Amino acid sequence: MPEIELMRLAFGRAAVGLTLLGQDYDSLQALLLDPWVNLAIILLVSLVAMSDFYRRFLLSIGKAPRLSALANLPESLPTISVIIPAYNEAVNIEDCMWAVLANQLPEASVLQLIVADDESTDETKSLAEAVAKEDERVTVTTVPQRPIDRTWRGKNWACTCAVEKATGEYLLFIDADVRLANDAIARALSEAKAQKSDLLSCAPAIVCGCFSEWVVQPIMANLITIGFDFQGVNDAEQPNKALAAGPFMLFARDAYDKIGGHKAVATNPVEDLALAALIKQSGLSLRYVLGLESATVRMYRSFGDLWEGWTKNYYLGANRNILLTLVSASAVFLIFVMPWLGLVASIGGTFSKAVTGNLAVALLILSAVVVSLQIALRRISATAIGFPVRYLWLGWLGGGLVSAIALASIVKVETGWGWTWRGRSLG
Repeated sequence: MPEIELMRLAFGRAAVGLTLLGQDYDSLQALLLDPWVNLAIILLVSLVAMSDFYRRFLLSIGKAPRLSALANLPESLPTISVIIPAYNEAVNIEDCMWAVLANQLPEASVLQLIVADDESTDETKSLAEAVAKEDERVTVTTVPQRPIDRTWRGKNWACTCAVEKATGEYLLFIDADVRLANDAIARALSEAKAQKSDLLSCAPAIVCGCFSEWVVQPIMANLITIGFDFQGVNDAEQPNKALAAGPFMLFARDAYDKIGGHKAVATNPVEDLALAALIKQSGLSLRYVLGLESATVRMYRSFGDLWEGWTKNYYLGANRNILLTLVSASAVFLIFVMPWLGLVASIGGTFSKAVTGNLAVALLILSAVVVSLQIALRRISATAIGFPVRYLWLGWLGGGLVSAIALASIVKVETGWGWTWRGRSLG
């Protein structure tokens, strides 16, 4: 495989660099006290960490099941209620609804579409109602004010209210920023029936539109793929590994009711992880697949939205494990930021004469190899998950932002300060 050859080349050149280093120093003590030697050691550690990071990614994505294409539309399908919880989604709601309604089904009556307007302050409700007037399969409901006798976070209250109006044998929860392909529902229902899945969740293709998305989202996708490897999530014998992609969750109605639905995870704004965990803990069937051809999602349209969204979820995605979150932030910095810092420092040190001779040559070679490997592996991983190749040389910026997001997420969740979504407090 190309990535294996790249790793071999990188390690070979790194070994040459170390040999050159050894020629200039007579003692281990002198080596360890030299800041430039320490930089070389850090770059070697970065090289090893990077190689393992992408090895794990490729292993996970290589074993990921995909939502199967349909040769022909089935003669019949179970009834399905598609539920879209919506809070200030005027920019998305119409396109999302029309994409759902355009799905090819054996009978139009199989589909029910419910939009749950969660106290939006923009035109979300009126836009949804306009679509409803053109298709009798659509119901638009206004979510009542949240009860005060318990805490409801995120979309859990809206989903709970919408389910009360659902009539389908299956419940499909999607976000307003999702766009379904015209065979997505038929594909998903056929897959769920064939695999006897109680919860089928599809990882959609992530669409990037603004600069901050291009630099952050590919790294986040890598982290999720590694942290929740497809094989482990789909293994019933590993109940501690559970994941569902919130933008696309298809439940068998009886299974959803058995685990208590969104009401059972009312306080958790990362409800997709919590619901997936409940499915596995209840001995039900969880199936997590790639659905790149069936659905797309554009999660954030600005840096502000991206920062608010990921700082809301990052730490919770690590089960509020401070050590794990700090380790992941440090690993991201080491893998994505350090190679570029090392390259800049090596070039600067050579030109300023702060480092000379074989050590200067070794540092330049080593840092160039690590940066080149990072770009090459990022290209491979982007292709594997359907990201267009863009801004790969900005790994240092994306890595720095992801590390900062991880740290900010700890502070927000633990203190409640600034822990919001669309301006609404989650504290």
